[in-house]
Amino acid sequence: MTTKTNALITGANKGIGLETARRLAAMGFKVWLGARDAERGEAAARVLRNEGLDVEWLALDVASDDSVAAAARNLTAQVSSLDVLVNNAGIAPGYVDALGPDGRYERPPSREDVADMQATYDVNVFGPVRVTQAFLPLLLAAPAARIVMVSYLGSIARAAGNIQSPNVMGYGSSKTALNAITVAFARELSPRGIMVNAAAPGYTATDLNAHRGGRTVQQAAGVIVHLATQEAGGPTGGYFDENGPLPW
Repeated sequence: MTTKTNALITGANKGIGLETARRLAAMGFKVWLGARDAERGEAAARVLRNEGLDVEWLALDVASDDSVAAAARNLTAQVSSLDVLVNNAGIAPGYVDALGPDGRYERPPSREDVADMQATYDVNVFGPVRVTQAFLPLLLAAPAARIVMVSYLGSIARAAGNIQSPNVMGYGSSKTALNAITVAFARELSPRGIMVNAAAPGYTATDLNAHRGGRTVQQAAGVIVHLATQEAGGPTGGYFDENGPLPW
């Protein structure tokens, strides 16, 4: 088994996840690039390896109990500990279809599809719970592991106070739930030396929004990498963007 510092990022074959993998690998981590599609996952890992980075694809579908369990067994057979877990995988079914010509989200909560919401929660809420629970033994084996939940539009205070922000009930509420999960895991794991925080990358140009976002993946990855590599004694159980703490 390797003793190198290890990081696992879910949904890492593209977008913010891929850029986060690139940044952590450039800092010296062995990065495990979690992705459910073998062809895309291997292709993304190969791109980073061609840049001289130590990256491997790990088969991982966060919406599948069996896939998550198999991924945990696979990684446990190869490493003795996991220093960083970034729960980045997320979906927003129907979001792109609801964008108007000016790029604004136009589907009101009264017209959101419940099946879409259920699929969103399975990936955005239950996915991070599945993954964190499955990889917890490896995280506890590290001297001071870090867990980062990627949570854009999760602030109730911001949503209530800013009528200009998109009113995306399914996706936004899934990230609000993820914030609550962040706090719950932080309360449990803080005494055991693991810091758990939520990161808000901002409205970033990715496939999730048909690349309508105004921020680059390079900008978005900054706060994630910061929380994933912060020194002992830093905050835990918080919600942050690149400028500091955010309201719940």
